[in-house]
Amino acid sequence: MKLLSSYLKMPAPSSWNEFPLGPNYRFEIQQHMQPWWPKFFGFYLLKIGALSTEIDTRECAIPHQINVGERGDQMQVIADLNQLPFSEKSSDVCLLFHTLSAVEDPYRFLREVDRILVDDGWLVISHFNSFSLLGIGKLLPVIKRRQPYVCPMFSRMRVLDWLGLLNYEIVHQIGFHVLPWHHRGEYSMNIHLPAISCLSLIIARKRTMPLSLDALKLRTPKRCFSPVSTENYKI
Repeated sequence: MKLLSSYLKMPAPSSWNEFPLGPNYRFEIQQHMQPWWPKFFGFYLLKIGALSTEIDTRECAIPHQINVGERGDQMQVIADLNQLPFSEKSSDVCLLFHTLSAVEDPYRFLREVDRILVDDGWLVISHFNSFSLLGIGKLLPVIKRRQPYVCPMFSRMRVLDWLGLLNYEIVHQIGFHVLPWHHRGEYSMNIHLPAISCLSLIIARKRTMPLSLDALKLRTPKRCFSPVSTENYKI
């Protein structure tokens, strides 16, 4: 609890430039997102969190792209992330680029995002991997109070567990950027060492299933005509 409280005392970063090598992280995320922008469709795309607003989404064809956050000049909607001012099932795509580290209760925040996301809508999440060189930096007394080590970090399996509880289908997941100080030329390391990569990217879709089966579908269809026994009839 003391560790979590120390995280929350420090405000969440409002720009990638506040991270050492932050522009490199943003560049890597944008590179991995390029094949996915044409696949998103709908009317409303929400970029939730300050770091999400700085990701270039011009290749996405969704017409209405809205920046949502608790503060910042680029925000079009200022709101508490745990109580988003949108109606249920009103957004087609929600982008959470390193937003889980900026909220006190990530799972509660994911449930709020799930509320406003339409059925079969897209959810994109990026975050720092706790099992990486950045995660090791959180153990060093000299740098653990600096960015990005002061931010909460999660393993990819933990985020996948949260999405599984909310019944999301994982369409794509990848770990990349194994060495924090590199932003190019490490493709072989990304292939062979994805578990210890500094950045994780998860693309999921909201799937809905009925809590109970329809009784009408389970009902045995009635026969229009019942067979009549001819044993008691004599001609």
